Amino acid sequence: MSRGLHLASYLLAFDTRAQSLQDRTRAGYLVRAGALAELAYRGAAAEDGSGRVRVTRADPTGDRVLDALLAELGDRPRTWKSWIRRNRDDTLEAVEDLLTALGVTTMADRDPHGPVVPYRPVALNDPHEALDLQARVAELVRADTPVAQASFADAALAALAAHGHLRLVLSRHDRKAHARRIEALTDRLTDRAPGLARAVAGLNLTIVAGQGGMGGG
Repeated sequence: MSRGLHLASYLLAFDTRAQSLQDRTRAGYLVRAGALAELAYRGAAAEDGSGRVRVTRADPTGDRVLDALLAELGDRPRTWKSWIRRNRDDTLEAVEDLLTALGVTTMADRDPHGPVVPYRPVALNDPHEALDLQARVAELVRADTPVAQASFADAALAALAAHGHLRLVLSRHDRKAHARRIEALTDRLTDRAPGLARAVAGLNLTIVAGQGGMGGG
């Protein structure tokens, strides 16, 4: 089943063996970037001549995560990179709530008598959806088929997995061996938003900076 890039980004970052996200902090950036890419793909957000993001269509999308992000984008003009960094934890939690409402995941109830926890554990109801998506994205990066034949969504997910250093999907060797193809897949984002393509290309550096210089891999 096809899902928006924000939801697919979450599944891409989910470790089905551990039944948890590979790296929750990293997933927050990926999901936020995925949501912005989804809005750009739908024509609801674009960039002006100075590289600032603007809302181009404010009609409700029918997706509460995207609608909340659209409301944010209308607040003030910022760059794609700035929007990726802002409120990413809120977007991540909103995606988890939506996936649970859609029946894709099951989220543990909060224990009113237990200790306060930063987030509730999430389990995938059908791990094959995440595994199939991860395998498809990895194959796209490793393949030699023309990049132009890939859908915008698949190209965007491949770029997010590569530049977000998702080891579940692509190893460091994969990223080095297929660097040119990853660059070409990332360039597909320029069809909608050149600044977003640049922000995604620098995603790992943004994540490392947000962690105070730690992380990566």
